[in-house]
Amino acid sequence: MRGFSKKAVKQLEEWDKDYIWHPFTQMKEWVSESNLIIEKGKGSYLYDIRGNRYLDGVSSLWVTVHGHRKREINNAIKKQLGKVAHSTLLGLSNVPAVELAKRLVEIAPRAEEEKMRRWEDGKVGSTSQPLNLLNSSLSKVFYSDSGSTSVEIALKIAFQYWQNKGVKDKTRFLTFKNAYHGDTIGSVSLGGMELFHDIYRPLLFKTIQVNSPYCYRCHLGKEYPSCKIACLKEVEDTLKKQHKEVAALVIEPLVQGAAGMLLQPAGFLKELRVLCDRYKILMIADEVATGFGRTGKMFACDHEGVVPDILCVAKGITGGYLPLAATLTTREIHDAFLAEYKELKTFFHGHTYTGNPLACAAAIANLDIFEKEETLKRLQPKISLMENELKRFTGLSHVGDIRQKGFMVGIELVKKKDTREPYPVELRMGHRVILEARKRGAILRPLGNVIVLMPPLSIKKSELERLLKITYESIRVVTE
Repeated sequence: MRGFSKKAVKQLEEWDKDYIWHPFTQMKEWVSESNLIIEKGKGSYLYDIRGNRYLDGVSSLWVTVHGHRKREINNAIKKQLGKVAHSTLLGLSNVPAVELAKRLVEIAPRAEEEKMRRWEDGKVGSTSQPLNLLNSSLSKVFYSDSGSTSVEIALKIAFQYWQNKGVKDKTRFLTFKNAYHGDTIGSVSLGGMELFHDIYRPLLFKTIQVNSPYCYRCHLGKEYPSCKIACLKEVEDTLKKQHKEVAALVIEPLVQGAAGMLLQPAGFLKELRVLCDRYKILMIADEVATGFGRTGKMFACDHEGVVPDILCVAKGITGGYLPLAATLTTREIHDAFLAEYKELKTFFHGHTYTGNPLACAAAIANLDIFEKEETLKRLQPKISLMENELKRFTGLSHVGDIRQKGFMVGIELVKKKDTREPYPVELRMGHRVILEARKRGAILRPLGNVIVLMPPLSIKKSELERLLKITYESIRVVTE
């Protein structure tokens, strides 16, 4: 496919290096490398200004659900443009925001009837109530514009909830090592990734941090499943001592994405929910990365019948079209903010583009496609295909671990397979692999020594097979 002229390509590349400061990018390296500038997309492919075509192996940072230039979403945005592009939710409402809120509540995690439980006298027993602290479904939606802000909102809601209830000592948050919850100050405070967060420690509030599961490199030196999820004991021991000061536990359910697709053992999430119930703390589920089908179900919490007290969603909510996020919570939590204005229990938080009509219209169209095309049902054979194809990666000399949950995959590269010795950071093996993949026609993303695969849910089987072949060959060429 024909791209821009050589002169135009050169000019755009120069302007990019002169004027754009790229996120999570060492700009000294960027200006010396040849980089991609994307012109357009179609389906599972992106096209650069030179006319080259690439499989989008990471869904343009985990957001593209039904592919690029999806006709139904394009049309929904065009239709909304003919009405109004933006109106504030501060003192007003708008039709798409109202309709989307109802749809989000309808698809939010719900406990299966046979797994329903309740909090009673500090113990969890078998009843007819959902497995969450406040015995209520997610029924209220607060809009924002990014995953980071959805988490910030969750923190402020959880903190103020207890203050409004008169429980003044619950001011801290229980978080996990290797966690990533965004880049704003509150969300960074929750983070547990030294590479990203240590420089900002003087700016952050202190959390109570516990170890997260990392079965390939277990900090306890145990093996799953014989370990019987021993890492849960640290969480419970911590809560026994400090639950009276903990407002909420914050978790990326099932998969810690930015940490390198670290998978939690089966049952870990469910048992965390039980602990939250037992010790009377809120559970905040950060499903910014795992939501909207990425794990094979609409939300990761659905795998274990867990209903969080607060749910954060973003990324795939609009199918990769426009910035939008939402923080869902229960009516019980929402109602703790109801009072006379003079009592100052109002939730004083808002964003200019909160509930933007264009973004909400795109999100509604995105959910319509899930239903019309039976996206989750059609995804299952592709998940199986990926699982089977990934098995042969274990034969590569420098592939240490392969982690997959649905359409979320992390391939960890190691210097020595038998000892699990990692490659030194300065070798940038992950970066070298993705550059090789680009030569072969695929865009991947490294997380240190971990190669991430997270293609659009709509990717064709033939395209998925090609993506996996390119990934395999790129790893082989670079590491062997």
